[in-house]
This record gives sequence, C-alpha cells and structure tokens, in this order.
Amino acid sequence: MVHTLPVTLPAGGPATVLFAHRGARAHAPENTLEAFELALRLGATGLESDVWVTADGQAVLDHDGVVRRRLRRVPFAELDRDELPAHVPTLDDLYRSVGPAIPLSLDVKDEAAIGATLEVARRHGAVGSLWLCHDDLEVLGSWVGLADGARLVHSTYVGFMPGGCERHAADLRSAGIHAVNLHHSEWNPGRIALYRRFRREVLAWDAQHGRVLRQLLVWGVEGVYSDHVDRMVDAAEGRVTPDD
Repeated sequence: MVHTLPVTLPAGGPATVLFAHRGARAHAPENTLEAFELALRLGATGLESDVWVTADGQAVLDHDGVVRRRLRRVPFAELDRDELPAHVPTLDDLYRSVGPAIPLSLDVKDEAAIGATLEVARRHGAVGSLWLCHDDLEVLGSWVGLADGARLVHSTYVGFMPGGCERHAADLRSAGIHAVNLHHSEWNPGRIALYRRFRREVLAWDAQHGRVLRQLLVWGVEGVYSDHVDRMVDAAEGRVTPDD
C-alpha cells in the first residue's frame, strides 16, 4: 500500500532539482540517451553525467572516460569521437534529444573539456541551465570568467575543508563559486543554514532511499542526485516507497 506523508517544502523558494544520476541509472544503461530520456519520462527534473573531450574536440558523456582494449585502458582524449563505443553520446546528442531547458549537472572529469562543453551549451542556448562540477576549488575559480551564466559547483567533503565549513563557504563566495555538493550524510539544518548565510546553493549526492530524499526535500536543498528516479519522484510527492 502507498501512503502519503505530509512533506512540507520551503515556502517561496524554487523546487529542488531532482537530478537523475548518470541518467536513470537504476532503470537503464547509464550515460546513454535511452537512460536520459527515460529519466525525464519517469519524472526527473534534471540530469547528471560526466563530461570528457575527445582527440577531435567533441564533448562526450561517460563515467570513466576510457575505452578498454585488451589490457590497456585508452583515455578518450587519445581517441576521436568515431572510435568510441556507439552507446557513448556527445553533449550535442543529449541537447538534441532533450532540449536546452532541462537542468544539466556535469562533472567535468577532464579539465580540458570545459571549452568544448561551454561551446556546445552556448550553441544550444543551454548555458543558463548548466551546473559545472569539479573537486578542485582553484580549477573552478579559473572557470569563473568563462561560465557565461552557468553555475559552478564545488564537489567535496567536509573532511577536505581545512578551515571548516564557514571558511569554505566564505571562500566559495569570494571565488564566485555558486554551490557546494556534499554527500547527503554530511548535510544537516545547521550546515545548510551556514551556506545560506553566504548565499551559496547546496546540493546532495548519493541520495538513494526515500527517507533520505524526503528529509533533504524538507530541508530545501537546491538539488539531489539519485540513481532511482522513481524514489525521487515519490519523495517529492510525499509517498512512502518500499525501500523505506
């Protein structure tokens, strides 16, 4: 039986973006057009992937960014687009499939991919819906002048903040970095309030269970990342799911 819970979202703010991690990863092969399209049909309001650049300058979406050839792992940067497996989409393919308005969170695994990524997003009029994530604050800072309205996101852990969260929030504001992405277990109302005080957005990744997703929604984070689109949608609509 499905029960409805009284989930109260923060008044007056934008709805939390429900990012489908690597597409509908729990429902289809990850980082494929099939997965991205299915995620949106299931009710995701955003998509997430990892972006790399090929030897011929194409921004492509894949988690590992390598092709396995016998005992060797060949980086995408050494291969042209037509040498990659057929299931690997380009960023251009994705925008042609889902359009430019869907919030898209990209973990820029190869720093060299930033130029090609922004060029494709500009061509599709999608920069304003783009969230660019990286784990190095200095790298993110170097993108501030290039971002053209895209959000810059520091993906990190509390343990990697030598000066603590308050210093980190201040550094984000000073550098012009818009958001921080932490594992869901590291968020609590006090920590969220701290980043709010510095006007930084907060994102939570690896939110796989309904009870976790509902709590994050109640706290009003700007975005959650999950492999399970059905659970995100159930949580947003206040339903208890079997995973609870």
